[in-house]
Amino acid sequence: MERVLKHKFPIGTRVSFTASNVARPAASGSYEIIRLLPTEGDDCQYRIKSSTEAFERVAKESQLALS
Repeated sequence: MERVLKHKFPIGTRVSFTASNVARPAASGSYEIIRLLPTEGDDCQYRIKSSTEAFERVAKESQLALS
């Protein structure tokens, strides 16, 4: 039976995003959870948006912490 993961952060929550080694370091910072996405492996995913950028990003829960 497949294990169902529950998202830790609800929509509208302000979070700190830590970019991976592959992403630009400038991507790290404060973001808002815009949408809950399906899990990837053992990590929930989110669509996040910064007030300083015109686009949204996809982040794994392991890259996020409460602001």
